[in-house]
Amino acid sequence: MARSLNKVMLLGNLGADPEVRSTSNGSRVATLSLATSRQWNNAAGERQEKTEWHRIVAWNNKGGGMADFAERYLKKGDKIYVEGSIEYRTWEDREGKTRYSTEINARELIALSSRSDGGGGDRAGAAVPSGKAESFNDFPEALDGEDDDLPF
Repeated sequence: MARSLNKVMLLGNLGADPEVRSTSNGSRVATLSLATSRQWNNAAGERQEKTEWHRIVAWNNKGGGMADFAERYLKKGDKIYVEGSIEYRTWEDREGKTRYSTEINARELIALSSRSDGGGGDRAGAAVPSGKAESFNDFPEALDGEDDDLPF
């Protein structure tokens, strides 16, 4: 049996506030612009950096409201983790030109920024699509520095 895998994991910063819209059938979808960067030293020892921009698409679907979450809690500059699959689309625009798009179809979205939202809460670690946003504040034992059960 042939197997395949289409999985993308990204950690970066939002380049703009999420754009949320409703489709004709009433579904909501958020489009996010995510920047990831890598740094290295060139042969002369000079610091170099390259930034890649990713188009993230997050739908409200069964069990999760990623578009609503993005609209309510995410802002330009926030650090987020996205997990999903890569998708390539082709279509013709109004002038008949063929257009291409590469998108990440999000399955999981986690806010990593720790500044307060409008409601005054801390949203670091808030994740979707679990239905309930959780944070490390909900599980203080997860931050304990020592774990004697580790086998190494």
